[in-house]
Amino acid sequence: MAPTLYDEKPECGDLIEILRGSYQHWAVYIGDGFVVHLAAPSELPGAGVHSMMSVLTEKAMVKKEELWDVVGTNQWKINNSLDEKYEPRPVHIIVKEACALVGQELSYCVFRGNCEHFVNELRYGKAESRQVRKAGEAVMIAGIAAAVGLGVVALAGALFGGKKKENKNTH
Repeated sequence: MAPTLYDEKPECGDLIEILRGSYQHWAVYIGDGFVVHLAAPSELPGAGVHSMMSVLTEKAMVKKEELWDVVGTNQWKINNSLDEKYEPRPVHIIVKEACALVGQELSYCVFRGNCEHFVNELRYGKAESRQVRKAGEAVMIAGIAAAVGLGVVALAGALFGGKKKENKNTH
């Protein structure tokens, strides 16, 4: 079970990962129960399959909303796991910059500028998305597996296909 505010209270500057089925939505906690997040037009709690339309949008809005309004019925967790890789920026800078961006419309690209890139830029000064990287790795692995599979089929065809021709010629 993912933590809730009653189990683990986020601190200012913490990154909040909201589990939305096939993807995760990200926000940064700024205190008093509020988060700032980059929301594509279809980014609503429980949007389900409609949230996949965010892949097609080119603009998103920076919003300040209550954590529970953003989370909805989804599970969520505090996820500052990039702290192992990068030094977090000072909390007052994270909160100040997040609040300064509220109400702005920003460019949105699921691969280069999504909600995870947005919050990591605020916390670490590095626009990074692990879910995009993981998806890219999965595509590469699938591509390699497909290439290996085709190679095996081609090899089998070369080994066994030639024998059928030989058998036909001997009869």
